Amino acid sequence: MSLPLFLEQTLNGVQLGVMLFLMSAGLTLVFGIMNLINLAHGALYMLGAFIAATVADKSGSFLLGAVVAVVATAAIGALLEVALLRRFYHRSHLDQVLVTFGLILVFNQVTQLIWGAVPMRFNLPDAVAGSIELFPGMNYPVFRLVILGVGLVVGLLLYVMIMRTRIGMWVRAGASNRAMASAIGVNVEMVFIGVFAAGAALAGLAGLMAGPILAVQVGMGEPVLILALVVTVIGGIGSINGALVAAIMIGLIDTFGRVLLSPALGSMVIFLAMAVILAWKPKGLFPVHG
Repeated sequence: MSLPLFLEQTLNGVQLGVMLFLMSAGLTLVFGIMNLINLAHGALYMLGAFIAATVADKSGSFLLGAVVAVVATAAIGALLEVALLRRFYHRSHLDQVLVTFGLILVFNQVTQLIWGAVPMRFNLPDAVAGSIELFPGMNYPVFRLVILGVGLVVGLLLYVMIMRTRIGMWVRAGASNRAMASAIGVNVEMVFIGVFAAGAALAGLAGLMAGPILAVQVGMGEPVLILALVVTVIGGIGSINGALVAAIMIGLIDTFGRVLLSPALGSMVIFLAMAVILAWKPKGLFPVHG
């Protein structure tokens, strides 16, 4: 493998990892803080892509499409939490899996009724549609660099918010001991709504970032949901920095596995890596508790 090709594939792997981080960050927040397995996270990813593509097409503004998609998925997430999912916090994980799997089917059918079964085009604005020469003989898409930048900024902001702010303190208090947090004046219900909405917004952001690269189509959330679950487990449930490290690792493994081996073998290597890591550290690389 030549050096330019190696560097290009390394960037592709990191970019895929950052996109997985945007997806898995919301998943690990909801799972780690609220103890809820939310398989419908992939459906929110899909909705983010469809909403962004539709608004961008009608308005001619990619930025407006992105803002509307993030706000809309956050609102959908908050509505789901209030109307349905808060009733499952104290139920078994099997119940949570069943109800959120049902939501996947519902969202897929509703999406198909609204937008149809044919994949949508999601065109990029001219400013980020081209390529830039990073090294002699190596051009790289500008939008993939944008994804890298957005993902790293989001990761930093999440870490600061959870670990260094009063809101983060409320979130961690509500997750550790809900009764005690309520006794000292924390509105745990509002905190949990905010956490779920933030997780949904991150899924929508991941979807709109993936839309111009992948096909915007019904069911697009399921394959990435599997990788996001792998990232969440490897990184450590509830750990933002663990999700970032694990996502980049999985992105690199997937990219080089596909290039050097085959798509099937590359996917197999991902699950082998997960098995080895969990045998070594059963709670993940950066466990939040213990």
